[in-house]
Amino acid sequence: MKVIVQKVLSASCTVDNKITGKIGQGFMLLVGFTHSDTIENVKKMAKKIVGLRIFEDECGKMNLSINDVKGEILSISQFTLYGDCNKGNRPSFVNSMSPEPAIKLYKQFNEILRSEYNMVVEEGIFGAHMILDPICDGPVTIELEF
Repeated sequence: MKVIVQKVLSASCTVDNKITGKIGQGFMLLVGFTHSDTIENVKKMAKKIVGLRIFEDECGKMNLSINDVKGEILSISQFTLYGDCNKGNRPSFVNSMSPEPAIKLYKQFNEILRSEYNMVVEEGIFGAHMILDPICDGPVTIELEF
């Protein structure tokens, strides 16, 4: 499982000219799965994301978590995170998990963030062509992989 965490002032996702998810301050997550991923990876990733201390405290030091700032999450499925460009210029996606098991893990990931960590989680639409509009803060971008 791979997640790109972008700290944002706000972010939204639009599909077919309709906003499917919109947040204020928090994280926009680009979430990808590979063949070996399990629910254990999902649980570990959710815990790591909620615990990340990348928001600034009163001294300007990155020391606060998303819960500390009452932030929100926009979660976007992103199979292209496992794109491989080592051979040629056209990416191969053979390392990306197939859609059926990936959507199940994606939904479980978002539900764990909601139910176990009390996060507000908005979503894109799995497999859809999405237009993302993040207002990045910092910018701070962290790559996590389990």
